[in-house]
Amino acid sequence: MTEENQPNLEEKVISAALGMGLSNQLDSAENIEVDVRTSLVDIVQGKAHSVSVSGQGVVVQKDVRLQEMEISTNRIAINPLSVLFGELELSQPTHASARIVLSEVDINQALNSDYVRRQMKPFQLSVDRQTVTLEMQQMSIQLPDVNTIAFKGSTILHEGENKRSVNFQAVIHPGTIFEPLFIESFQCTPAPGISLQFAVALMRKFEELVFSPYFVMSGTAVRIQKIDLEKGRLTIHTTAKITELPS
Repeated sequence: MTEENQPNLEEKVISAALGMGLSNQLDSAENIEVDVRTSLVDIVQGKAHSVSVSGQGVVVQKDVRLQEMEISTNRIAINPLSVLFGELELSQPTHASARIVLSEVDINQALNSDYVRRQMKPFQLSVDRQTVTLEMQQMSIQLPDVNTIAFKGSTILHEGENKRSVNFQAVIHPGTIFEPLFIESFQCTPAPGISLQFAVALMRKFEELVFSPYFVMSGTAVRIQKIDLEKGRLTIHTTAKITELPS
């Protein structure tokens, strides 16, 4: 960082206050750093040139851990009084970009946490012009190689008034917005399990969820720009329109 880019005293004080306030809102974190670029005059006027947050080992909910995270915004409008209490309240929506790294262990711990299980609502698939409801019970993943995900789990299928439990295993190679998802293998028990049409509908649903324009959570509209898969870890690059910062 050049001397001109070194934070001034006001930025250091504000960044330290916000860093402490953010740490108090998290379950735990190995390290959190906040960098605010502004001035006392701008803060009084409710403005900041940019805000960036980085952290390692961040636990945002019980059992939901991020190995690394980096979030940055451009010019934002804020409530100046909130800064005095180590918080950051937006007075206008702002855009941000983020990079989040999850280890294989982190992902599996999160998938089976109470918090994530409450968010995993049953969803419907259209199979041979019939609607089938899928209710996930348990799932785990492995990241054995670059651009490879191995799934293993159990689900309850609701077909009309009938329901049954199905265990499944799959190995897929996620594509991109421009390239199709590739299924290396798909198995389920008990026999006869599920139809090929069902497997195709399920993979299409997966692509729809991953490449949907936006999904909304806690006042934030998030779009996934890119997913990098390496052995043992997953990196997600996103952009977001934030209307309300989570507390």
